[in-house]
Amino acid sequence: MNYDAQPTVVRSQDSVLATNKLLRNTYSLLAMTLVFSALTAGVSMAMNFPHMGLLTLVGYFGLLFLTMKLRNSAWGIVSVFALTGFMGLTLGPMLNYYLSMPNGGQMVMQAMGASGVIFLGLSAYAVKSEKDFSFMGGFLFVGILVAFLAGLGAYFFEMPGLSLAVSAMFVLLMSGLILYQTSEIIHGGEKNYIMATITLYVSIYNLFTSLLHLIGTFSGDD
Repeated sequence: MNYDAQPTVVRSQDSVLATNKLLRNTYSLLAMTLVFSALTAGVSMAMNFPHMGLLTLVGYFGLLFLTMKLRNSAWGIVSVFALTGFMGLTLGPMLNYYLSMPNGGQMVMQAMGASGVIFLGLSAYAVKSEKDFSFMGGFLFVGILVAFLAGLGAYFFEMPGLSLAVSAMFVLLMSGLILYQTSEIIHGGEKNYIMATITLYVSIYNLFTSLLHLIGTFSGDD
């Protein structure tokens, strides 16, 4: 008789329950942070905040570091909302810029809709297929670093062509990051829902802004 069968089944059931709980916590917090980010973006638009330039990077990395330090405490939740709220504020000037263009509202809605479809589609695929995308980690890290540095070069040297290429790169990289992070949650590579939320939020944020840039350019209005 196999006496190890029952404990193995119990461990398997516990693992599934833990994964489902992590997914629920992550997507619940993600939904709340997206709503909060939208609210702060609305405030930024209404008050006509200027573009923050490099202050965006300083604020983002500072709050990201704080969130990582506090991820295992209740203050981590506060830090998550501080980070996503700040990113919403930085989004306001960009939205005002595109909304001032002809068909600007349509472009924003197209970028928002495409971001939602990509996120939901890739997340559902990763969850349903249960494929392990951990092999993408190294590629994504290098790719994001290269794209980030190229983006800085495009910003400082005012190179529209390079900026467009960076946006296209970020669409692909953020799509890969959604698959990777969802896979990490399912397979136990990520057990902290705060960090999982931040990764998915940043993926959606960059996906949306990159798509908006591409749509604006190919619409002939950017």
